Amino acid sequence: MNTDRMLNRAAAEIASGQIVNLGIGLPTQLINYLPESVDVLIQSENGVLGAWKQASKETADAALIDAGGVYTTTREGSCFFDSAVSFAMIRRGKVDMSVMGAFEVDELGNLANWKIPGRFSPGIGGAMELAQKTPRIVILCSHNDKRGNPKILKRCTLPLTAKRCVSRIITDKAVMDVTKEGLLLREIAENIQLDDLLAQTGAELKVSDQLERF
Repeated sequence: MNTDRMLNRAAAEIASGQIVNLGIGLPTQLINYLPESVDVLIQSENGVLGAWKQASKETADAALIDAGGVYTTTREGSCFFDSAVSFAMIRRGKVDMSVMGAFEVDELGNLANWKIPGRFSPGIGGAMELAQKTPRIVILCSHNDKRGNPKILKRCTLPLTAKRCVSRIITDKAVMDVTKEGLLLREIAENIQLDDLLAQTGAELKVSDQLERF
């Protein structure tokens, strides 16, 4: 999986002036791919606005962590508040976009990213609130799981985080939009052929007339 290509493409979704929440795992790494010209505030639902890159061992502040429990840093203009204020921001739609990982996404925009039955899960956490209340949800995940099974499906099989919440899906192989007519393939990775991509996807893809490579 070419994570650099995927993260560079996903970074283009973030614009100056936005408040953005980055999910645990791969989405958090987007901070390292943002151009210096992009002036954005990263919100962490445990009460940080202006979270920035992961702290080094030498500079880590034991009192400053993000929602994933990682020691973080802050940018100029950052601020701190309690969880009640943080979730009030989310519930009122003050976070412009959330970039989240996924176990499964389907053609209706349903999202499953918190639990695989039979495996330990700490709980659904803030993902449910973010998925339901953020105006734009971008999913960043591998196109297939470790066994090669598709993550992009006609219908999710795992417990849902939220229904019909996803706007765009970015994987290591494609960029797809959730539309009323189904999943629209906007972009395809340079190293994969269209027929191969369609065979590796568990949902029907409608191909854009202006299909691009990334």
